[in-house]
Amino acid sequence: MRNWLAWTILVLCLCGWLGTRVLHAEPASKVVDVHVDVGEAGPPISPYIYGQFIEHLGRCIYGGIWAEMIMDRKFFYDVASEPSPWYVIGPPNTVVMSDRHPFVGEHTPEIHANGETPCGIGQRGMGVVKGREYIGYIWLSGDPEAAPVEISLAWGDAENARQVVTVPELQRDDARVEFRFTAQGNSDNARLEVVARGRGNVRIGTLSLMPADNIHGMRADTIALLKELDAPIYRWPGGNFVSGYDWRDGIGDRDRRPVRKNPAWQGIEPNDFGIDEFLTFCRVVGTEPLIVVNTGLGDLEMALQELEYVNGAADTPMGRKRAENGHPDPYGVKFWGIGNEMYGNWQLGHMPLEDYVKKHNAFVDAMRAQDPSIQVVAVGNVGPWTEGMLRGCADRIDLMSEHFYVGAKENLLEHVAQAARRVREIAAAHRKYRQEILGGKAIPVALDEWNYWYGDHIFGELGTRYFLRDGLGVAKALNEFARNTDVYAMANYAQTVNVIGAIKTTNTAAALETTGWMLALFRRHFERIPVKTQCDEPLDVQAARSEDGHFLTLAVVNPTAEAVQIHPVVKGSQLGQVVGAWQVAGDDPMAYNQPGQPPRVKLEKVDVSSGPTLPVPPFSATIFRIALANK
Repeated sequence: MRNWLAWTILVLCLCGWLGTRVLHAEPASKVVDVHVDVGEAGPPISPYIYGQFIEHLGRCIYGGIWAEMIMDRKFFYDVASEPSPWYVIGPPNTVVMSDRHPFVGEHTPEIHANGETPCGIGQRGMGVVKGREYIGYIWLSGDPEAAPVEISLAWGDAENARQVVTVPELQRDDARVEFRFTAQGNSDNARLEVVARGRGNVRIGTLSLMPADNIHGMRADTIALLKELDAPIYRWPGGNFVSGYDWRDGIGDRDRRPVRKNPAWQGIEPNDFGIDEFLTFCRVVGTEPLIVVNTGLGDLEMALQELEYVNGAADTPMGRKRAENGHPDPYGVKFWGIGNEMYGNWQLGHMPLEDYVKKHNAFVDAMRAQDPSIQVVAVGNVGPWTEGMLRGCADRIDLMSEHFYVGAKENLLEHVAQAARRVREIAAAHRKYRQEILGGKAIPVALDEWNYWYGDHIFGELGTRYFLRDGLGVAKALNEFARNTDVYAMANYAQTVNVIGAIKTTNTAAALETTGWMLALFRRHFERIPVKTQCDEPLDVQAARSEDGHFLTLAVVNPTAEAVQIHPVVKGSQLGQVVGAWQVAGDDPMAYNQPGQPPRVKLEKVDVSSGPTLPVPPFSATIFRIALANK
């Protein structure tokens, strides 16, 4: 008895150490048959089904992916005005906004130092972590008598709760001064302050502060989670944003790029994350880009210049500019979106369908003439718009875009079923279009925006929180994509970080949402060849076999509070051993993850004994990997 107990404790400890859950094989109260025919297969699941979409909206880029800690670092707003994050240090009239030779934009802050008290500017609300290094720089010019200038990072109010870097001399011309801090305390309300101690005028061109571990200007914690997602393609820069965006504002020296009002959403666009940064992001994350061109307020010349900048040789006019900006080799971007949601009256540049058909065709003809290798994604919207685009543009469409978002339902099963239902409905509509409009021709669908969208904005503009029930809905939708591989060539979950995203961040932490873990589960572990699968609801089960036919994966979504056992009944092969199982589960459909806290919901490897039935816990999505032996 003692030996048995000792071995039991040892096994449990090892399972805990390995991060592996044990699913017990005792029969549950219900056994559900799952019928699989491995010989009846659909077209392969496109890896692009697991794509993502990022837009310049809320904290998706700035505060999510991009590591810059300072808001309005180029002083678009007057210092101390209502929209500005900056405050004044010193007596009234210490800071004026000067339009005399501004460093960038329309004006530059000028500090009038009095030689008696510290005079300058500061900004609160930054997050710092004890022991972490932060690096930055500032462009300064001014009267030599106004020196010294002190740059401080403060993580508290005590005198010793700050570090100070002193600039002993000032030049009349703009000079870049670098600095480095190591925080000695934790704070969600750290301050950066710049003060002059002498007498005279000091001008601040622009400044920057980032964690020292940033990756080409991007947050290391966010990048690590993006690699967990392992999405094969990212759509950028919009979304509604693209219809008012001039990509040329986002190239060249970041400190000299103009700041604009965000054309579609709240706040300002500093243009720090432009096309070169996006393509660097794709290289770092290991993904492929899908660039959307502006067919709203943008014109054809803008799109052709963008295509040439990205894909043109270094001896073309825009390729030469790209090389001057530090990127001599063409990027070779394959996928190009021709506008966004041009059917909607909310879209800048919206126009009637008949006019947009002509605009789409003109853009595609010119872009293909310049680069025949590209594949274009057209704006679609199931119904009259998609039908009109297919009738008027079929030979100028490689993929047809569709979008959908679903909200909250009080009933759990209805809530979980929504996204899968829309995936199915859009597929059915496009099969009908192929027969009635295209004469049997197949134009694949790129569902390049899809998600749940509801709830409070906890993580900035549209920064909604997701619960396990939303993750279950995403998992069920991924099963539905596998059932409709004849239609879907791509899908892009919107919008990756913070904004209805699969990742949420605070100033100092990042976490995968329940939806993100579901995307990672299927991306990592679901096989590519979908096979015919039948199972009674409310379980949702889909099988896929490996391309070599050696393994079968079963993706099982259980949106109920009841544990069940599934009994696979396989035609065309024999089941062997269970060689792996992975799961995202929880004890509450309203469970969620919070950045900086241990996750309540995550992807885990589970131990499953081979047998006639497989255990499926409540509120879970599980992928079983089983060896196959041909009969």
